[in-house]
Amino acid sequence: MKDMTEGSVTRHLLEMSAFIAVSMLIQTLYLLADLYWVGSLGKEAIAAVGLAGNLMMVVLALTQALGVGTTTLISQAAGQKDQPRAELAFNQSFVLSLLVGVALTVCSFALRDQYCQWLSADAATAGLARSYLLWFIPALMMQFPLVALGSALRATGIMKPTVAIQAFTVLINMVLAPLLIFGIGPFPKLGVAGAALATFISVLIANILMVAYYVRNYHYLRFRLPLLKPQVKTWWAMLRIGLPAGGEFALMAVYIVVVYGIIRDFGAAAQAGFGVGARVMQAVFLPVVAIAFAVAPVVGQNFGGRRGDRVRRSYYSALGITSVTMLLLTIALQFSGETFIRLFSKDTGVIAFGSEYLRIISLNFVAMGIVFTSSSVFQGIGNTLPPLVSSMTRLILFALPAALLSRMPGFQIRYVWYLSVASVLFQACVNLLLLRREFRRKLTFDEPAGLSGQPALP
Repeated sequence: MKDMTEGSVTRHLLEMSAFIAVSMLIQTLYLLADLYWVGSLGKEAIAAVGLAGNLMMVVLALTQALGVGTTTLISQAAGQKDQPRAELAFNQSFVLSLLVGVALTVCSFALRDQYCQWLSADAATAGLARSYLLWFIPALMMQFPLVALGSALRATGIMKPTVAIQAFTVLINMVLAPLLIFGIGPFPKLGVAGAALATFISVLIANILMVAYYVRNYHYLRFRLPLLKPQVKTWWAMLRIGLPAGGEFALMAVYIVVVYGIIRDFGAAAQAGFGVGARVMQAVFLPVVAIAFAVAPVVGQNFGGRRGDRVRRSYYSALGITSVTMLLLTIALQFSGETFIRLFSKDTGVIAFGSEYLRIISLNFVAMGIVFTSSSVFQGIGNTLPPLVSSMTRLILFALPAALLSRMPGFQIRYVWYLSVASVLFQACVNLLLLRREFRRKLTFDEPAGLSGQPALP
């Protein structure tokens, strides 16, 4: 376990975010490579994978709920030097992740056909989306235990094993994807389903390797049979913190569904352009997301250790790093957005829609950096409700006007992107005000040691 209640908070942030960035870069390279191979199958295939990938946002919402709850409880326990409490949270998180993953898989298969029909621009896209989800849904289920295991390591400042395992399994994925998509050698030609099957195999291997690491090498947090027995009180302590954070990602999923619904009438090229643009944006967001993921455990340990000064320094340091980084990325995409889209599609319609999306949406990058960073500080403190409220406000400010605009004569998609920029700017301002209030309320530490705004686990 790495103690982050001592030493430079900026150094802790940079060290952790470097490992997280490498991990996310590897994952993004896989996503972009996967998109590249699928792109050769046509715009319908790109649109199908992008549409099916919307389900990933639902999974991100649920895994975020579990991951944030796990990270917060374990990091605060580690900051208080309470190893048994951290170990209990770890075991309960693993059990809960398995149960939620199975439940989501059953629901997803039951609604697969209706989902694809509802959001697809045409029958060909819907058929390809159904084919892709056949293996992509089981792959999503396997994400749940993987996130629980990775979040526990992150909470204790350990990142190297997660990065190493992910690098290895993503390499497997990148090799398998073209073999299964195009049927090279002895492998069957599965098309878009081959990309999903490659993902499932790699995530399954990642889970096996991660469990093996815990069993053989990591001794601060161990699997213990008595602690694996479901404890509802512990689950509630975890979900009380995690659900609002997961709700933020769920609102992002609603945002994407709203966008797909609005651009549906513009055809597969528009859906593909948005899908490619969203993947590119995900790639360039790596630095800010890495910093945000590092903030939560650093703040959590120092909040658990009752170090209010270090909590503030962690926030200001992270905010400065993300703001400068996102400003540079905004400038880059203003001039090179079309180049990124051309890497994945030669269709002129896809390029036009995708490049315009990147050029406009990049105007909110600095604001998004503020949103991600401040939300992660709330996670470390253990109060994730305020950023959920600001996310709900943003969605309302975006969804209702966007739906009305789409019904007006002469409507153009760019109106939706500009509206999104304005709503994110508003959310960033709300987050800053709410966090300022939270610091005044929570960083006084008048309560007895061990509470810190967090109910003790049984």
